[in-house]
Amino acid sequence: MKLLKNETQLVCIARFSAIPGEEEQLIENLHKLIALTTQEGGCLRYELNQSMDKREEITFIEKWYDKKTFDEHCAKPYIVEFFKGGNPEYVKSFDVSLHKELLPSVN
Repeated sequence: MKLLKNETQLVCIARFSAIPGEEEQLIENLHKLIALTTQEGGCLRYELNQSMDKREEITFIEKWYDKKTFDEHCAKPYIVEFFKGGNPEYVKSFDVSLHKELLPSVN
């Protein structure tokens, strides 16, 4: 099966590690971002997940129409405020990676 790269849609994986005992605080604050973000025109998917093995690991799986709409999202006041000063006090670390979806060919 030949794979084709989707050249427009962007997938973002944002991984957070909560300070032990602060998992609920992190989840509560990330939930606040969901309602605002899902109203953005370029947001196709914005789901929050928690590791079954490590409660402190919380991950957003995001899909955006394109890089432009993702960049616009990152500039929204509520996103800027969340990351203001680096890590929020209840976050030990975080990592954000950007991807292109690989789609099977239609042949």
